[in-house]
Amino acid sequence: MILIECPYCGPRDETEYHYGGQAHVAYPEDPNQLTDKEWAEYLFYRENPKGLFAERWVHSGGCRRWFNAVRDTVSYEFKAVYRSGEPCPDLASLNTAANNKEGAAK
Repeated sequence: MILIECPYCGPRDETEYHYGGQAHVAYPEDPNQLTDKEWAEYLFYRENPKGLFAERWVHSGGCRRWFNAVRDTVSYEFKAVYRSGEPCPDLASLNTAANNKEGAAK
């Protein structure tokens, strides 16, 4: 069982949440002016990194609010959660903190 920290409700079981895709993807200002290629890139092309990744999540089994999270795609560990509209935490500093924590544990 994985506990995910909802920024509104606190920690809850992962079964209460649904994944919503990559965070911080801006909607096109005028989608009617996009070519088919540009529209397809907006809809379907997303980053797929190995490591830290900012994602959208919804607490569907609780408060039903959307929020963002930084998750390690290798370990599935959630490194940070923050409300929609707030800036993404610095991924480099989160990665450094995680590496320092691992080094101290050895």
